[in-house]
Amino acid sequence: MTRAPANSPSWPTPFTQPLHSVIFMSLTFPVTDPTPLFEHFRGIHATELLTIAVAHLKVFEKLAAGPLAPQVLQSQLELADRPFVVLLTALRAMKLIAKTTDGRFELTQLAREHLLGGAAFDVSGYVGLAASNPSVLGMLERLKSNRPYGAEPKSAEGTAFIFKEGSTSAMEQEASARRLTLSLSGRAKNVAPHLANRLELADAAFLLDVGGGSGIYSYALLKKHPELRAIVMDGPEVLKVAEECATESDVRDRVEFMEGDMFRDPFPPGLDVVLLSNVLHDWDVAECEVLVRKSADALKPGGQVLIHDVFLNDDLDGPLPIALYSASLFSLTEGRAYSAAEYRQWLTAAGLTPEPIRPTLVHCGVLSGKK
Repeated sequence: MTRAPANSPSWPTPFTQPLHSVIFMSLTFPVTDPTPLFEHFRGIHATELLTIAVAHLKVFEKLAAGPLAPQVLQSQLELADRPFVVLLTALRAMKLIAKTTDGRFELTQLAREHLLGGAAFDVSGYVGLAASNPSVLGMLERLKSNRPYGAEPKSAEGTAFIFKEGSTSAMEQEASARRLTLSLSGRAKNVAPHLANRLELADAAFLLDVGGGSGIYSYALLKKHPELRAIVMDGPEVLKVAEECATESDVRDRVEFMEGDMFRDPFPPGLDVVLLSNVLHDWDVAECEVLVRKSADALKPGGQVLIHDVFLNDDLDGPLPIALYSASLFSLTEGRAYSAAEYRQWLTAAGLTPEPIRPTLVHCGVLSGKK
């Protein structure tokens, strides 16, 4: 069974507006920056996580008596590692929880004054009005179960953006795979020209785009570098859309399409570049480490792994837009947003030398690891 990720918008609510059948990839930059639209779209997760912390998990009450070590607070909240990191990162980004010099979590003045019952200026009851909101309850279930939407045994839709043996994935079904892949290309066609502009791959001959979706990111690199060839690896239904996009973008003669399981199937050896664009954030830490090492092993000397993604602060305390995107990823995939420090650690462990992050667009950047 194929097992390949893609980017992640809201799911499973159907999007009924007609989508263009193919997306033409050019190196034209958008006149305006669409980043605020993504921030507004993901803002719903601030309401969900704040309401859950106040009305359901009683996070602020648990810290009322004083600072707690992370493992103590996590135990009291009865959350696994991934949901605990997602929730605490968001609350820290909201400036409601801080970390003491000895690494414990404590309430900020803002939280102590306004989110503790009985305080003179308490607004926790007001926040609690959203406690029964369906989206709040849905996120609460995700936090408690540590499973993405669609992973329930009786789910008809299946998970949206991950292939996993033993579960249903919407990316394995022709209609939903096409709709989701085209939807995700909306961000990609805005960001891809910036990615191509940030990279100089004149000496590269072969690029592998792992979990490449529509292929738009690698097609932008092909258009900038006429001698470069690419292999797009993803599931069969997704690759149907990728091939259409390659044809429309006039790069079809330089692209191969590889159906495969990114964890199980071998990567072609002797690559100059492995592109992991918005891929690792779909997976938990252990799977990310496997993919980074596998990518590094496929490189020839002097090659590079390109991690194109969003980056949390190294101390996992923001920025808030990335913390909220992390909540979206958490609810839809088996991953979350990661910090640059986490990515650098995985690259270094795989024998690669990390380089400085180069920003692209919509909070993304590209981090290269050289072999």
